[in-house]
Amino acid sequence: MSRKLDALSIAGFKSIRSLEAFKLENLNILIGGNGAGKSNFIEVFRLLRAMVDENLRGYTLANGSADGFFFNGPKATSEILMHFKFGANEYRFKLATTADEAFIILEEEQKFKLGNWNFIAEQSLESALNNAKNRTGIHTERGVGYYVYQAISSWVVYHFHDTSANAPMRRYEIVEHHNALEQDASNIAAFLLNLKNHATYKADYLKIVENIRLVIPFFDDFLLEPRQFGEAEKVRLTWRQKGSDYPMQPYHLSDGSIRFICLATALLQPSSKLPSTILIDEPELGLHPFAIEVLAELIQATSERTQVIISTQSPLLVDYFEPNDVVVVNRKQGASIFERLNNDDLSSWLEDYSLGELWRKNVIVGAPSYD
Repeated sequence: MSRKLDALSIAGFKSIRSLEAFKLENLNILIGGNGAGKSNFIEVFRLLRAMVDENLRGYTLANGSADGFFFNGPKATSEILMHFKFGANEYRFKLATTADEAFIILEEEQKFKLGNWNFIAEQSLESALNNAKNRTGIHTERGVGYYVYQAISSWVVYHFHDTSANAPMRRYEIVEHHNALEQDASNIAAFLLNLKNHATYKADYLKIVENIRLVIPFFDDFLLEPRQFGEAEKVRLTWRQKGSDYPMQPYHLSDGSIRFICLATALLQPSSKLPSTILIDEPELGLHPFAIEVLAELIQATSERTQVIISTQSPLLVDYFEPNDVVVVNRKQGASIFERLNNDDLSSWLEDYSLGELWRKNVIVGAPSYD
């Protein structure tokens, strides 16, 4: 069964008043000015992950209150509705807000192909998907909930913006924390150490190192030497320069360098570890133009293995993609509008201009903002 998200509908969520049966491909590049709604689209995936993890209340508290998620506020919009299609499986739910500004799930339903919708929960503070995944289907051992749960629980919204001196990616992490790359790359050293030492993943590790060398020419390899901290063994992102045996530390890496290391690791991780959908918000931040070219190649290659959704403000990054890879996000009458470009519509323009240039010139409506 497919874990790819084929289409989604959203109503009443933040700046998205209504988005009906919007189709997603394996590669989706979201562009648009500041405040257009790109980040709100990606926030939908964070919300779903929180629901699958039965952490909707914690997610709400971390973001202030549920009231801020409703289009123009809960007085203007009383309910948030979402509907997702994964091949033959479908899942939908309806959210409202309580008196103490928490979310309540009014309805949660699923169905298979052309069958009837089946309730899996009503009037609940947390999602029932975790329980629904264990239910059997009519003709199969695994029901709809299993496939929906497997897809959503595998989504990862990577966010590598924090590259400060105290950023988690620069600090020690226990060696055992290596099964999946965390969304902020807090366990990147343990993750890479596992790839380096595991025969099955060795080729993936070498490919990551190879691409890092393209962008950071003086980089030779990671050292990743574990140290004992009491009863725990920990590791951090130590590395070696070409022509030197001196162990370089994470603080020797520039912000752009360590961010690219995180991006390369996320996009080149082994297929067996890949999320069903990878989402990255503005991956181009702090990167050299050549690094952006390499990044674009990695994004394209990864989209052949799994679904990728990228939000960007970079015309240079957009230059490396085809029009039908790109979704333009604009605001009309206060609501976010999403429209996928068409190769045929822009073919004559692309004889003289690049896609990024058309965006800068506002031929593609939704000009980038340089605030």
